[in-house]
Amino acid sequence: MRLQAAILVLHQFNRSEQLSCACPHESGNGQVRPVFALLVISKAGSLIYHRTFPTTSPGTTAAGTGNLAGVGAGADAKSQQTVGTLGLPGTSTLTTNDYLVLAGTFHGVHAITRSLTPKLPITSSSSTIPSGTGKGKTWTYPDPTVPATGIESMESSFFRLTVFQTLSGTKFLLFTDPSMPNTDVLMKGIYERYADYVCKNPFWQMEMPIRIDAWERSLGQWLTRR
Repeated sequence: MRLQAAILVLHQFNRSEQLSCACPHESGNGQVRPVFALLVISKAGSLIYHRTFPTTSPGTTAAGTGNLAGVGAGADAKSQQTVGTLGLPGTSTLTTNDYLVLAGTFHGVHAITRSLTPKLPITSSSSTIPSGTGKGKTWTYPDPTVPATGIESMESSFFRLTVFQTLSGTKFLLFTDPSMPNTDVLMKGIYERYADYVCKNPFWQMEMPIRIDAWERSLGQWLTRR
């Protein structure tokens, strides 16, 4: 059921973008927007941060910033909205509740895809791999040197999703233009700023929404000045 729900969400996201302007990655003045949005999902599967880019336009207030104000405090999340699907002009608007559902669904699908990694039987008894239970393993992954992971990337004609999971289980979801190069470099810079401005902040607790101004500024400079 979770897999079907995820496919439905991604299909609706793709369809909503098809209803946008002829070139959905450009604004009205022809400005290219290679980075669409960033989502951070905790180890438990809750959305702790989301932000769309660019967040403001001249003469308007910020939209789509990722402090998730009031989400953890039980405020009415339906009143918090962003401009378009993941910030794209001409698309249907997602509420904060929609983003929370998307994060929880992706968390489950990511776990499912991790378990789908094929396990190859070991034919030779002499090459049986010992396990922590004292019994030898009768199977191995296609590449034993690479640990099994879930979804790492997903691409359509309208966007590319790049996923990075930390050792602690936190997942970073970066939505970019399909033609955006070096998304792994972008993700590395995001994680470095997360480590510096979020993890090292003594007033932030794990699994809690991220509301740190220094992180917002550094992230904006890294993703919008490229």
